[in-house]
Amino acid sequence: MLNYSLLYTEHLSDGDLDVIARASGVGRRSEDLRAHLRENPREIDRHLASPELFEALFGDGPAIEAAITPFLTFGVLVNRSAQDLEKTTHVSEFVGAGRRLPVFDAASLRKFIDDAVRRYFVIEFLASFTRVASGTMWVRTRRGYRRRRFSELDPVRMVELVERMPPEQRPAGYRRLGDVALFLSGVFPDHTAGNPLGAVERQLLARSAGLDPEVVLGGGDDLEFLEAAGTNWYHRAVEVAHALVGAGPEHLREVAENFTAARRFLNFLTDRYLFRFETGLARPHG
Repeated sequence: MLNYSLLYTEHLSDGDLDVIARASGVGRRSEDLRAHLRENPREIDRHLASPELFEALFGDGPAIEAAITPFLTFGVLVNRSAQDLEKTTHVSEFVGAGRRLPVFDAASLRKFIDDAVRRYFVIEFLASFTRVASGTMWVRTRRGYRRRRFSELDPVRMVELVERMPPEQRPAGYRRLGDVALFLSGVFPDHTAGNPLGAVERQLLARSAGLDPEVVLGGGDDLEFLEAAGTNWYHRAVEVAHALVGAGPEHLREVAENFTAARRFLNFLTDRYLFRFETGLARPHG
């Protein structure tokens, strides 16, 4: 089982812990607070959800001088959004580029994010997109080898890259493809809807994800397609890891089975906070 409590303390820097200590008034040094949180992991969520910490990071008070990590930034925003869901019965549902409709289904999002492991996953997932890998790769074509640029936020190029990975690296490659599908549909749904995939691109992604051809040919918008592909990529990450070493990141199965809820929670978080504050998130091209 994912030991999310231990992972929290590994992600939080001394600067993060200093800010937490000052906001909470506990008066501990960063190393003392880290040791305390290791012994009392349930307190981590309480600190991240505190109104004082949110105000310290995003309020109108004096700027924080300590260097803080994206993990702390998103830890606070994810927990704040979870609290917001406790106070509402409806959320704005994405129905197309620039369009939202109120839907009385906040309960399903509360259920998704109330789970501690899923909450950790969302925080770590968002923090990972403040630094996006990009570069060049050589691709064999009918006219010989050509150099192509790639970015993690381009799922087509990512599929080409993952297909060229050695077997032991493919679980991580499939996991990242699942992340990209969730990021594009959850954080940038308007961009995704406004830049639809072509038929050939859909076929390439569907083949990588192991989707039924009917999913490709049956229509549906790109968000629905990315949900289906992302779900399968997460499952493939676990399955390929099991085939290689007999074990895999089992928490990804649960994320895969709740992909729609994860996407909708990210839509809620994005509309409410992510573009109000500078979070350092990468943005897709186009």
